[in-house]
Amino acid sequence: MKLIIAFIRPEALQKVKHELYLKEIYSVSVTNILGAGRQKGYTELYRGVTTQVTLLKKARLEIGVPDDKVDAVIEAITTGARTGKEGDGVFFVLDVARAGRIRTGEAM
Repeated sequence: MKLIIAFIRPEALQKVKHELYLKEIYSVSVTNILGAGRQKGYTELYRGVTTQVTLLKKARLEIGVPDDKVDAVIEAITTGARTGKEGDGVFFVLDVARAGRIRTGEAM
């Protein structure tokens, strides 16, 4: 089993979810976060004061899947989130040592 963690633009979330559903991946956890990366932020003028915004809004997706579905999940994320501009996001694939369902006690 693998855990895939992806950081994407919040506005890409609906498209990524749609791509995941097309591949019959329905289990996903989403957290709204702030982060810094290669995008480096932007400068904003608010009420005459210039502010440097370096932490940008992102969506963090966590998806646990069997090994044979990893490529499908990565393809769905990259298809849904890619705009071709810096800041589209990043993903990580991690090994899961143990997983199970709380309700049934079933090992996954």
